[in-house]
Amino acid sequence: MVTMPDSMDECYYFTRRKLVMATGEEGNAVAWVKRVECPQCKKGMLGKPKDAKTGKTKIRSKEYECSACGYIISKEELEPTLICEIQYTCPMCKKTGETEVPYIRKTFMGAPSIIFFCQHCNAKLGITKKMKDFKKGKKKKAPVDVDE
Repeated sequence: MVTMPDSMDECYYFTRRKLVMATGEEGNAVAWVKRVECPQCKKGMLGKPKDAKTGKTKIRSKEYECSACGYIISKEELEPTLICEIQYTCPMCKKTGETEVPYIRKTFMGAPSIIFFCQHCNAKLGITKKMKDFKKGKKKKAPVDVDE
């Protein structure tokens, strides 16, 4: 069973999205990735480093830093170990469910997405990155009448 985080400070990633199928059915999903504790000191939490002058988080940083001991780990090393927890309403069967999947984005219908399957109907669903839309198939041309 997945547990909703109490605050945004506990998360690397949090999103609420509409799930829209090509047939027009709609569902929704809430997904989050919780922070992990430092593997070295076991006291602090790993997060993006903060700027020394302003105190703001460096959002484009390629590494994560422990808040207690200063241990640094690269983004490429940490992200494959993270788990994305999802609560959703399936657009196909309209049932609610929850699941855990690896925090890895793959291309789904032409957009980078976190892919998961419905527990009930096994439909393949995807949570896109912000402001990304699924690509639609090519439109077929209407047949032309030749009886002129």
